[in-house]
Amino acid sequence: MSLRRDARGKRPQFYADPAMDQAMSMIMVLAEEYSALRDRLDTVERVATSAGLAAAIEAYEPPQDVLELREARRQAFLSRLFYLARKDATDAAENSSDASFTATINDIAKG
Repeated sequence: MSLRRDARGKRPQFYADPAMDQAMSMIMVLAEEYSALRDRLDTVERVATSAGLAAAIEAYEPPQDVLELREARRQAFLSRLFYLARKDATDAAENSSDASFTATINDIAKG
């Protein structure tokens, strides 16, 4: 059994459409990642250039363990990026029932 690590309670809503809040949250995660990545890349490029390592970096082929590490990092990033969508889906699944499903179908049929 895994513990749920999502924040409980109502989130503040800034836009009329909740999907806009989700999109803005995703954009902010991307902006945070991009900013940190750009700073680190700038440092690596400056150090590599001053040490004459630019050609070695271009020729580098990562081994399997490095590829796996990169994939794990990518998955953690995607988990943060889609946090709100995943939380909403989990909340919806926990709150769903046969009665609520039938009521939704009836509402659609009437509409």
